[in-house]
Amino acid sequence: MALHTHAQPAPTQTASPTFVLVGNPNVGKSVVFGALTGRYATVSNYPGTTVEVTEGRVRGAQDLTRLVDTPGVYSLVPLSDDERVTRDILLAERPSAVLQVADTKNLSRSLVITLELAELGLPSVLALNMADEAHTRGIAVDAPALAQRLGLPVVTTVATAGEGIEQMLAAAGQAPVSPYTITYDDAVEAAVAQVQRYLPGSSHLLVRGLALHFLGGGDDLPAALGLPAAEQETLETLRRQLDAHACAQGGDSLALRINRRRVGEAQLLAAAVLQRRAMQTSAAETIGRLAVHPVWGWPILAAVLYLVYLFVGVLGAGVLVDLLENGLFGGLINPWLTAVVDALVPFAWLRSLLVGEYGLVTVALTYSFAIVLPIVGAFFLAFSLLEDSGYLPRLAVMLDRAFRSMGLNGKAVLPMILGLGCDTMATVSTRMLETRKERIQVTLLLALGVPCSAQLGVLMGMVGGLGLGAVLVWGGVVVATVLAVGYLAARIIPGEQSDFLLELPPMRLPALRNILVKTLARMEWYLWEVVPIFVLGTALLFVLDAVGALLWLQAALAPLVVNWLGLPVEATNALLVGFLRRDYGAAGLFDLSRRGLMDPVQVLVSMVVITLFVPCVANVLMIVKEHGARTAFWVVATVFPIALLVGGLLNWVIRWGA
Repeated sequence: MALHTHAQPAPTQTASPTFVLVGNPNVGKSVVFGALTGRYATVSNYPGTTVEVTEGRVRGAQDLTRLVDTPGVYSLVPLSDDERVTRDILLAERPSAVLQVADTKNLSRSLVITLELAELGLPSVLALNMADEAHTRGIAVDAPALAQRLGLPVVTTVATAGEGIEQMLAAAGQAPVSPYTITYDDAVEAAVAQVQRYLPGSSHLLVRGLALHFLGGGDDLPAALGLPAAEQETLETLRRQLDAHACAQGGDSLALRINRRRVGEAQLLAAAVLQRRAMQTSAAETIGRLAVHPVWGWPILAAVLYLVYLFVGVLGAGVLVDLLENGLFGGLINPWLTAVVDALVPFAWLRSLLVGEYGLVTVALTYSFAIVLPIVGAFFLAFSLLEDSGYLPRLAVMLDRAFRSMGLNGKAVLPMILGLGCDTMATVSTRMLETRKERIQVTLLLALGVPCSAQLGVLMGMVGGLGLGAVLVWGGVVVATVLAVGYLAARIIPGEQSDFLLELPPMRLPALRNILVKTLARMEWYLWEVVPIFVLGTALLFVLDAVGALLWLQAALAPLVVNWLGLPVEATNALLVGFLRRDYGAAGLFDLSRRGLMDPVQVLVSMVVITLFVPCVANVLMIVKEHGARTAFWVVATVFPIALLVGGLLNWVIRWGA
């Protein structure tokens, strides 16, 4: 890929350089980060926030260059925690170079950030990523012309193929500050001149840029700069006075004028260097449009879900589980290990702990590797395919109307889809929602009705033996419960609803390498995160059984489990460990169904209960971290009774109808 530059290099850096990656969401920053650093990376919360930031060392660099990957933003003016963290990193890190990754197909949107970086005086390199996708759409950018206008190195890249990465890294070593300057209207320029007198000088930022940032919506800039409280109050009073004066003269606030002028300049720049040619509509574009069509989108959604069901529920939970559980573990591993333990271990209690009814080998490892792992692996593979194909954002569009009935919008679908991978991480992703009301509401719905990958895979395995009708009943009850709770929560939780703005990426054929890397990374997470919990849960059942507490708990919960839910008393064990992790509870119920200890109605009821059950311990702790202990308490206090109420009502309705 080509590198184009029309600028003088920045002053030579004497200390170990720090490069900062910035860009809009979904432009390939993470792919660039991986290409530059390899697998080495550290992830930690940015100081004073719960927003995670990834950093590593540039691979092969002799000077130990740090690379910091910031959250995706549409502007450096902070409207969310993610944008605030990105801005603060640029203030604090004194970057040797800012590596801005742009989507070539949406150039004007990215150029807004480019202009902000120029105003702040930050040395930058602009990478026009996804150049291959732009080419297939008939879009080309005159990179030399753009480089000349901006006074910056402009590199065309295809990060997924590694093209242009080395050129971008080479340009970063001598990244310049863009000399591009925007002239604003008289009111803005006068306000900037006044604010500049109150802002401190900076060794790496232009005071004019800081003044524009402050007046353009960055109200918290004085605090971010660490100014004394008195100076912060002085600047805020001045901003309000200047804003009132500007509104009295022209009707628009200073922030609106600045942002409108900046966006307009970005659009003019893009128009000057963009070249479009007529292209025939590709099959991928046709499928992408049909996927969000108000009529054809629904059968496509149904077909996608049915294919996922066949792949995970039939192939993963049926063929693969039978092969591993009955063949490998049941026929070879467990009998051999049982014989070895019986021959070598002299203590009866230790033999029981290892290979007994609640043995760490015969139960925990069999559950983990023979029952759950093949199902989860199939689900991870299917989820990665949907993710890389570009279908998931289209799913958000299709479900926007349903979410609006709950006081949310289609953007809330994205954390809930991520919850199908891991509810804990999905709770973190609710930060993408603009209001606290929406974040708490989606956190509640995640805890209530979104099963994580391990749990969902097991549930699909359970329903695989019941048929499509059971799938529809299970899904219908869960969805109806989520909609009802969401509807009520929207009217109880105070706050406002935000607008729905979401860019649809192009539909594409997923790259096999990316699919395998994502699937293997998620499998690695499963092995390190979930398997130890299975072992701990099995050990807990062993201890409870050894001291007689398990029989006592079964007797105490029998009126609820047996009489109300209509489940066998053995299901109590699965529900008990479900407090530890829902997926382990689901695995216990799956085992009961495979052993013929539950009839079809009991299987269906148990599926509904464990789907709507209390979130796992890790998720509860994340809710505490994100929203506080009080919110976490009310989430659990809401979810648990609903799960038991809905499960019991379903049991009685089916039994009564029969």
